[in-house]
Amino acid sequence: MVDSVWRAVRGTGTDIVVLHGWGLNANIWTPIVADLAKLGRVHRLDLPGYGESPWPADRELTFANLCELTLAALPSHCHLIGWSLGGLVASQIGLQAPERLHSLTTVASSPYFPATPEWPGIEPHILHTFAKQLSKDFKRTVERFLALQSLGAPHAKEDIKQIKAWLFAKPMATPAVLDAGLDMLASVDLRPQLAQLAVPLLRVYGKLDALVPAAVADHVSQLLPSTASAQHQYLAPRCSHAPFISDPSGFMAALQPFLQQYAPS
Repeated sequence: MVDSVWRAVRGTGTDIVVLHGWGLNANIWTPIVADLAKLGRVHRLDLPGYGESPWPADRELTFANLCELTLAALPSHCHLIGWSLGGLVASQIGLQAPERLHSLTTVASSPYFPATPEWPGIEPHILHTFAKQLSKDFKRTVERFLALQSLGAPHAKEDIKQIKAWLFAKPMATPAVLDAGLDMLASVDLRPQLAQLAVPLLRVYGKLDALVPAAVADHVSQLLPSTASAQHQYLAPRCSHAPFISDPSGFMAALQPFLQQYAPS
């Protein structure tokens, strides 16, 4: 593990690592940390460039470097859970270093985020608009993105208020890091590699998600290996982009048996 990546560790046993999404930090996992810590030793990381993990001055802001720096910060073996952009990073790590993972869980994530006529996703104009607004008022732009993430959730206003409190409790990512992150969401495409995924995979989606539509689940299923370990899936019924915040108990009810099934013997 490397020391340049900030982490908070809680619990004992098998290592479980959680990765947050664009613009945020490790605080986002607060609702489920206590429950996760009953299952193993939980590592909440601030991704490089976010929160209290500074981006190395000698590294270019690329997806490859983000994944490399994150992989270097992981325990030798772990269950890896990634949300949104963190799910994209986790997926790349699962493809690149499957021997390091007991299992992989992606939450409200996709191997390719932009929408096309054949692929459900984020409308490209949304990402383009946020990228344009970043240079003018990056704090407010992040807040708007948070609002979009909670759209449709039963307790959207409360969720947004809580997420903002977690966000602003740590240093904000720089505009350069945020802009690079948006570029990753707009351009990274892991779909051609998914057939080679060799770790057990659980995919969690929010039925009301406006950013990663639930319809993407079937498209991803067709790209994955046909093995049973690759076809674990949970659709959170009353949740949008952050099901572990909107419905922590439902999220954990889906996650716990998966982690236990693929725990090291």
